[in-house]
Amino acid sequence: MKITILTTGGTIDKTYDEYGGNLEIEGTNLDEILASLRLPDLFIRHVSVMRKDSLDMTEEDRGRILEAVRDALPTSDAVIVVHGTDTLGKTGDHLHAGLDALAIPVILTGAMRPYEFRDSDAQQNVTEALMAARLLPAGVYAVIHNRILSFPGVVKDRRAGEFRSASA
Repeated sequence: MKITILTTGGTIDKTYDEYGGNLEIEGTNLDEILASLRLPDLFIRHVSVMRKDSLDMTEEDRGRILEAVRDALPTSDAVIVVHGTDTLGKTGDHLHAGLDALAIPVILTGAMRPYEFRDSDAQQNVTEALMAARLLPAGVYAVIHNRILSFPGVVKDRRAGEFRSASA
């Protein structure tokens, strides 16, 4: 199976800068996460689209993500977009509106706590997205915290610390 994983930044890639005392996105933690998993029959192509906190994303950035997904479609059995959770729903809606006649699943995932943190949800969410890529029909989805949600209308419930359908 051929999967393209597009990284955009977000909490999953934040690292602690001990000199400045803040969290920054310097690179990606995806390769370390993937190296910890057993993926014997998977060919993964990793493309870094940007390194941004999703709260700083613009409509132009969402357009770049859409173009990166379109570029990946012809050579992939699934596309996973690793994205910051704060505006993951907005980008998912944008992808849903901009991708016609999909033949494969496009999955958005991320983490609410940086990969470097002991209680991070990063590895769980990436693992679930990889499994969902094998099982889901064509469409745009959020796969996070043991849930599969279909776009449009996926929202982050900050109080509950989870994602849900806007209609729920």
